[in-house]
Amino acid sequence: MSRLVEALHRFNADHPWDHNAHYHRWLLRQLPRRVGRVLDVGCGSGDLVRLLAGRAESVVGADAEPRMLEEARRLTDAAAPVTYALASAPHGLPAGPYDVITCVAVLHHLPCADALTRFRRELAPGGTLVVVGCARPKGVLDHAIGLAAVPLNMLTGWVKNRGRATARRPVSMTAPTRDPELTLTEIGREARRILPGARLRRRLFWRYTLLWRAPVSARAS
Repeated sequence: MSRLVEALHRFNADHPWDHNAHYHRWLLRQLPRRVGRVLDVGCGSGDLVRLLAGRAESVVGADAEPRMLEEARRLTDAAAPVTYALASAPHGLPAGPYDVITCVAVLHHLPCADALTRFRRELAPGGTLVVVGCARPKGVLDHAIGLAAVPLNMLTGWVKNRGRATARRPVSMTAPTRDPELTLTEIGREARRILPGARLRRRLFWRYTLLWRAPVSARAS
């Protein structure tokens, strides 16, 4: 297994592509055509923020890395309804309420329960939380899905880099990373406790998705 992982890392280095951006289209499909105020937690270089700006009245991109925010501002049209904030999640996030909160490949960097609780608190009634996350694999199913993703990952990397003389890593892939500590079962346990009715699903390319709609009747406390 370790040799396979090492070979995969070498292939990805030569044929880089953004596994998180792969889920941006899916994320946008979970939202209404037009939304109000949006918060993207851990926005990095702002790829998702710029997509959300085409659907939202305003978007706040929050990140704890000044270098990534500088790049995000450089890449974002000054006329876009976007604000970038240097902020550490979960406690330092700009206050809501927000109609949509997105969090892509960031939750495993944070204390899970505290982060989900803060997201719930900052959502407006009827608002939507969309998480694309990374979990620590455990058990036969997790490892089987991980293995199934290997040839698809290599094919996708080859197709996306076909015809390029030199493969370049997307800017979003230069942000600091860490390995996830919680398994999907553990994340699901916290989600059910804090976000009743949340939908959690395993996904390809070593990701999971979590979708939650805040109650319409009253803002969560």
